Amino acid sequence: MAIEVRKKDNESVGSLMRRFTRSIQQSGVLIRARKIRFKEASKTKREIRESALYRQGKKKEEIKLIKLGKFVEEPKRFGRR
Repeated sequence: MAIEVRKKDNESVGSLMRRFTRSIQQSGVLIRARKIRFKEASKTKREIRESALYRQGKKKEEIKLIKLGKFVEEPKRFGRR
């Protein structure tokens, strides 16, 4: 959808820009463009399955180490380091 704003007689550039900005905001073009730009791609079935299998394997390994008494729980970190 193209938005067109024509300059009126004796209209300043500032007021023309305000009208243009307002018309763009009301049309919803910016919102749609941002949705497209920042959309995250959904995972494929293969990626979902692989991540689930990885989590299961890590959990099994953790349980095994707990039973052997060798599991050392790492402190949870908040923020970046």
